[in-house]
Amino acid sequence: MHAPQGLDLEAMHAAAPLINELPGEPLPYYVANGEGIRREVDGQLYTIIARGSDTGGIFDAAWVLAPRGALTPWHRLPEHQRSYYVADGSVQVWLPEGTHVVTAGGSVHVPQGTPFAYRALSHMTKLLMFSADAGALDAILENGEATDAHVYPAKGGTGRLVLPAGVSAEELALPDDAIGGGLAPLADTREFDELPEGTEAYILNSGHGDNRAWPETINSYVARPRNTDRRYFMVDSLGGQQPYIIRHFHSLHTENFICLSGRIWIHANGQEVLLTEGDFLHAPAGTIHSFCMATHNTRMLGLLTGDIFEPFFDVTSQPANGDLVYTEGLIDPATIPAAMMAHPELDVTVVGPPPARERALGI
Repeated sequence: MHAPQGLDLEAMHAAAPLINELPGEPLPYYVANGEGIRREVDGQLYTIIARGSDTGGIFDAAWVLAPRGALTPWHRLPEHQRSYYVADGSVQVWLPEGTHVVTAGGSVHVPQGTPFAYRALSHMTKLLMFSADAGALDAILENGEATDAHVYPAKGGTGRLVLPAGVSAEELALPDDAIGGGLAPLADTREFDELPEGTEAYILNSGHGDNRAWPETINSYVARPRNTDRRYFMVDSLGGQQPYIIRHFHSLHTENFICLSGRIWIHANGQEVLLTEGDFLHAPAGTIHSFCMATHNTRMLGLLTGDIFEPFFDVTSQPANGDLVYTEGLIDPATIPAAMMAHPELDVTVVGPPPARERALGI
């Protein structure tokens, strides 16, 4: 991999993160829960938090808020690898192999060209859609109905699907009800707790994946680069209160932070930003950053582009040995900075010690 074309590290180091504004160019920025570009698509509310113009064409991302019964019918995107993380509620998903219910904390991963459909089973179901390369959300931005609302409309939908130009819905039948009928359930022998060996459609239950034990934290690889055509990987982190890690930056990949619960402080180019549930921070290559979890049992989703940084959580942690939660005080926190310093091939440039907390010291 090479540094992004035209990247000026000094200029990026000096760029304060924009607040509740999509920059239109690769810069650090923060979007609070519910903010972003909002479009209604057949009764579902899409809140776009990243476009190709904001990420250098690497990815786009949106929150999808859906009422019970909202349906996105069969379709396939020939050029985009997608992951859907269920932040709240539950959905039934359909893949060529069958159907399965995914609840909060679970995820479904859809390679390019794979037919896929879903229906929300709970009111206020909330999904994070992450797609690489960018472009999967272009049709929604252009053709979705613009709205100032922060919740979906009371009226129901009809299953209309907004798709990019040249892409059509699949002519496959879905059942009349949300449970049963249509495709057979996915094989009961699949526990949905392990990552596949390659790039294929799969579902993962909450807390599962490749789990690694960190100080006061358990990091779960929800998707590794081998599962996403080397485009990105996802790490679901459950952790307790802890200090900032050392300040550093990456030259070859972007790092994106989403708070799923609790509170996370992020130090980005000298500015301290608080993330609470549903908040998003984009740190493109060159952003000097650090983070810390500020409440017990905080949950964070990390989305990292490319594959160069994949081994980071392996070399800075220990095998979880089947544990799905962390053990307080088990691991020496010094293991993280020591491993960062010892593995420069992971695209980590350390620039200084951990920053000091500056804001809201009483919480």
